[in-house]
Amino acid sequence: MSFSDFSKIESVAALNTFLADKSYIEGSSATQADVTVYKNFQKEFPNFARWFNHIASFTDEFATLPAGKVPAAAASAAAEDDDDVDLFGSDDEEVDEEAEKLKQQRLAEYAAKKAAKGPKPAAKSIVTLDVKPWDDETNMDELIANVRAIEQDGLVWGAHQLIPVGYGIKKLQINLVIEDEKVSLDALQQAIEEDEDHVQSTDVAAMQKL
Repeated sequence: MSFSDFSKIESVAALNTFLADKSYIEGSSATQADVTVYKNFQKEFPNFARWFNHIASFTDEFATLPAGKVPAAAASAAAEDDDDVDLFGSDDEEVDEEAEKLKQQRLAEYAAKKAAKGPKPAAKSIVTLDVKPWDDETNMDELIANVRAIEQDGLVWGAHQLIPVGYGIKKLQINLVIEDEKVSLDALQQAIEEDEDHVQSTDVAAMQKL
């Protein structure tokens, strides 16, 4: 349906009636048809459109806005003008109800789109840890087994290797992937260092976000 001439109040009333059970001019989503009608209305009533869009931005604050100051003369004149044409063909309560209905519909559409995209992937990091033994007599097989025995939600152990550091001592270098929100590296290092019979210290050799 075309709404191109808003110089006549009948066109505004017709648009209001047309939108009683619709959110858009055509179909179930915004199109150029909505843009055209919007621009036509804004062209005919630029000041009203500016005011309406501005006040609409305060929807969530309506209940907390201060009371308006209405001059007595203006209030009296308003009471005498009950026969004036209502631009939207409805009272304030009906306008608020329609605005709330449209708001809830848009919130539901947004929630549906967000749900369709699925949950956001968890932030992960790949880490390389150096685990240093006390000396060359430390049983590295036991050290490795104790490290890998640490289990935690969001922690996945990867490959490892033994790297010579001098004097016959080898350190364990092991890769792991962690979910950043579930695993604390500080807490993990502390858990590894609790194996005091084998572990002297630990260091983060490398870390990269996935």
